Amino acid sequence: MEKTIELFTQHDELTIIDTPLDIHLEIPHLAYIEVKKPGGGKAMLFTKPVDRASGVEFDIPVFMNVFGSFKRTELIATQPPESIAALIKSLLNLAPPKGFKAMLSALKRYSILRFTLPKLVRHSSAQAVRYMGDNIDLYKLPILTTWKHDSAPFITMGQVYTQSLDGKRKNLGLYRLQVHGKSTLGLHWQIHKDSTHFFHEYKKAGQKMPVTIALGGDPLYTWCGQAPLPHGIYEIMLYGLIKRKRPRLVRCLTNPLSVPADVDIIIEGFVDTSKMLDEGPFGDHTGFYTPIEPYPVLEITAITHKSRPIYPATVVGKPPLEDKYMGHLTERVFLPLLQTSAHGLLDYNMPENGVFHNLILAKIAPQYPGHAKQIMHAFWGVGQMSFVKHAIFVGEDAPELTDYPNLLCYILNRFSTRRILISEGVCDALDHASPEYAYGGKLGLDATAPLDSHTQGQTTQSQNPKDSRAPFQLISDEALLVAIRNALDSRAVRVRAVLVRQYGTECATPIAVIGVDGVDSGLLDNASALGALADHLRIGVFVDVQKNDLDNPYMLVWRVVNNIDAKRDVRVLGEQVFIDARDKLESATHPRAWPMETDCSPEVIQALREKGFAIEEQMLHDFHICHSPTTPESNAR
Repeated sequence: MEKTIELFTQHDELTIIDTPLDIHLEIPHLAYIEVKKPGGGKAMLFTKPVDRASGVEFDIPVFMNVFGSFKRTELIATQPPESIAALIKSLLNLAPPKGFKAMLSALKRYSILRFTLPKLVRHSSAQAVRYMGDNIDLYKLPILTTWKHDSAPFITMGQVYTQSLDGKRKNLGLYRLQVHGKSTLGLHWQIHKDSTHFFHEYKKAGQKMPVTIALGGDPLYTWCGQAPLPHGIYEIMLYGLIKRKRPRLVRCLTNPLSVPADVDIIIEGFVDTSKMLDEGPFGDHTGFYTPIEPYPVLEITAITHKSRPIYPATVVGKPPLEDKYMGHLTERVFLPLLQTSAHGLLDYNMPENGVFHNLILAKIAPQYPGHAKQIMHAFWGVGQMSFVKHAIFVGEDAPELTDYPNLLCYILNRFSTRRILISEGVCDALDHASPEYAYGGKLGLDATAPLDSHTQGQTTQSQNPKDSRAPFQLISDEALLVAIRNALDSRAVRVRAVLVRQYGTECATPIAVIGVDGVDSGLLDNASALGALADHLRIGVFVDVQKNDLDNPYMLVWRVVNNIDAKRDVRVLGEQVFIDARDKLESATHPRAWPMETDCSPEVIQALREKGFAIEEQMLHDFHICHSPTTPESNAR
């Protein structure tokens, strides 16, 4: 990673921290706060990591926030994401060339594929220092404990190399890795990952599975590990395509796998497919802790590294974080590939506060009735897109998908409950709101076409005459609160409406965020009491008033899309829709424990301040960094 550090230094994208800081919470908390700064802050090189609990001072620096800005991500990729997307699009154009010149052009275009073929080399500086047998000790690496309730230290930037039982298919993945002991790692690869498919091949054959973890080297390896490539395509080939040079791999010492020769640290071993160990909890990228569940275990046979290695790590939790910038590169690069299975798709955006798989915005050119809903189903059936929970589709005349204020009004001007599609299917294994593990409700909204002139005050005629309805009448937040409170009190609901904030009040159908206090699993069953308010309340979103700042739309979006299952928590009543985005109690409708949020420890924040690090109180509040429940009184301010 020395070259990356030099590159970032040249572009003023690196901060070097020589203050001794603990690998338990201190380093992760500081990096967590840095990436939330405007523009993503700087990459951070911690030169003196320590483990105070065991009295260890590490001579291996920790490198963080590597992908934490658009500029750094582009430096790593060596070109803008649009250039990579254009290259992929050109390779997907399989039309036969017409004429000699076209044939030469096609040959030139496809000649770049020669860079996707890995080249095997005999020596690697990453194998200069070797530990085997009783000398294997993961605790000699500065592996971080990110969150207070994490069950152990976790490797978070590990490139995980695996291959099929016959050795013909290879995979590079990016999974969290829990330290179980000096020579064992938990492998959190989920049910839909290629590594899991390989695991079942070895399990069926009764054989141990070779796995190698690589750390460091070119950061682009890490990004390739999370790239949503079609099943069976080796991610290291994408590296060669982007860098326009053949990846140089070296064979591992104790298993049959190969990894890039320029990495910093290599951890080799085998998985006994007959054994599983409990893994977690871990504060993950959803901003919540994932539960304890059994996962495979890597029994380490060798650890090797450079004579002066650098340990890379990232922090996952509440947005915005480093995955915002990694996700943007992924989104831009793979648009052409997604368009091959979604005819009419013009663009898409997965906002980081929607935690990517929880919310997608898509711009399409609809060509026939139901086109938007057809693409919704296509999304929900294609690769990693199948984990998307909520999809909102807009027309080609919509604002840019990152222009959120104008896009919101565009959507609200076209909103109708008749354009909502509620379905169900596979969810990300990390989703905590679904009643069942990895399976739950999905919601789609078609906002591609205008409503009729009576509703919108425009002359455009509706494509669906059923969308005609009485005009919305805006009233103040205070007046709406009184009306909602009276309506719910009439049903003796065991919650009390405390605050209301309306968003999009200049649009045809504003959203009312309703902060409530109290516990009542049957809140939506009594939503019909609000039917008399249909002229003033069309979209109502219930949130826990104690946990949310109703004047912070960024974190409200994060909370809402995280906390709902569309089949259980969305209720359509005529022209109104109500959404229950509160935390859920363990019950018949949600038979799983609700997880804790990833909150920084105030004691650690204070210790960092005492060491001279400036941490703004406003930032802690804006991004819910520390656990400080919002009171109704502070909300009212």
